[in-house]
Amino acid sequence: MRFVLLLFICSVVIISCSKTPEVKTVTLKNHIRHQEDTIGFAQYSWQMDSIISRMDDADKVPNPETYKAVICPHDDYGYAGGLYYKTLSGIKAKTIILVGVAHRARNFDLQDRIIFGSYDSWQSPDGLIPVSNLRDKLLTKLNKETYVVHDSMMQLEHSLEAITPFLKRKNPALEIIPMLVPYNTFQNMQSFSNDIGSGIAALMEEEKLTYGTDIAVVISNDAIHYGSDGWGSGNLAPFGTDSTGTAQARQKDLDIVNETLQGELTTKRVKKFNDITIMEDDYKAYKWTWCGRYSTPFGLLLANRIEQLTAAPSKDGQFSNLTGTFIDWRSSLHSPHIEVNDLRMGHTAQADSTHWVAYVGMSYQ
Repeated sequence: MRFVLLLFICSVVIISCSKTPEVKTVTLKNHIRHQEDTIGFAQYSWQMDSIISRMDDADKVPNPETYKAVICPHDDYGYAGGLYYKTLSGIKAKTIILVGVAHRARNFDLQDRIIFGSYDSWQSPDGLIPVSNLRDKLLTKLNKETYVVHDSMMQLEHSLEAITPFLKRKNPALEIIPMLVPYNTFQNMQSFSNDIGSGIAALMEEEKLTYGTDIAVVISNDAIHYGSDGWGSGNLAPFGTDSTGTAQARQKDLDIVNETLQGELTTKRVKKFNDITIMEDDYKAYKWTWCGRYSTPFGLLLANRIEQLTAAPSKDGQFSNLTGTFIDWRSSLHSPHIEVNDLRMGHTAQADSTHWVAYVGMSYQ
């Protein structure tokens, strides 16, 4: 009897052990990044339905153009939902290179690199979004000094999960290549964007992908964070919080757009954006509080580098540059809100003259 029992136990152990690799494989193939913010962003398909139905009709006009890159907000849908939709209307590609902010990079001592994850898919209201197999192919082409793989940072960051539901709703076959940009010098951003841009251009040639049609860049950014209350780091209202001060803050944002983001995209103009938003003697410190102070310049350098390497050169042999077009500037203070309280959603921050955030929509072709 003991012999039979022993034989049975051994058989169970052998069978269990023989299945272990299969279980591990299944786990690896389902390494899912879960949604972090379920208050400001939709987590269910029916919430997305309602958000979109409540947007201004002007934000939902069909767009015949095809964008190669955009700058898109990432704040609460109740504040910025319409601008998401309008900005992303020209993104027609299936594969999207997502360039996000790394708000809590300091938690993990992350800097001077571009952050990737190892997730196979991302959760969204309309189902899982696969990470493109181009990501892993890309990493094999990059210098080791360019990047770090850090899933904890990728999971914690909200600036890309804000955008993916709109992209998924537009194209159910969506695939993504997510990356985050922590503290970086401008020199680093130039070097890393050249390295990653060269890798992407090589993959585009290998896979026969066309910029804009098959693959595009979406840069996540919120513009000025303004006010005297609720910021933790102190007073962020250099012009004051009355109507005059608010108007000055708005105008400075619009000047930044006009001087650095709009028109022909050159390194000189991107550098000017960096100089306006980052302290000269400390590249980790704000000068003007756009949370996309790293994602925006890096993303633009990357998008432009892809254009230079994949577009036909001009008659004089010069690289071509992307051209930026202003879509809109809005804010949680100045613009109408979408009602979300009845959707089991809400707002992650107040919106009044003492605490507000601005948003910019830009397209690049």
